[in-house]
Amino acid sequence: MRASDICTSKVVCIDASASVVDAAKRMREGHVGALVVTEQPNGERIPVGIVTDRDIVMSVIAEEVAPTALKVGDVMTSPVLTCTEEQHLYEIVALLRSKAVRRLPVVNVHGGLAGLVAADDVYSALGLLLREMNAALTQEQVHERVARL
Repeated sequence: MRASDICTSKVVCIDASASVVDAAKRMREGHVGALVVTEQPNGERIPVGIVTDRDIVMSVIAEEVAPTALKVGDVMTSPVLTCTEEQHLYEIVALLRSKAVRRLPVVNVHGGLAGLVAADDVYSALGLLLREMNAALTQEQVHERVARL
């Protein structure tokens, strides 16, 4: 499985100049825990950062900073770690693990945003692979029983 097979293609994005309050509202409206911060220098949405609900809690609420005083660019993680549409599940897991992140924007060959792969997407893909393995083992057992009759 490749990133393009498991990623969410409808990614909620925001500009670095947007307020943190706008980011929180967009997360609530989109029912998401992260926004990909993008720029559009050549028509492609290029990921330049990521802001999560945890970033807002840790950088704004826990620090008792007025949310209206900060922009997304002040609290986002940048540069953002990405993966390509062609990277395989194993490579994605290795990236998530080695960098201790839960989400990776997926980029196309032009560096434009193509999707977002989250830990939940990886779990779903692994679950599907395990179900397929279980089905293969079950079929093997059935085939063996029939062959021995």
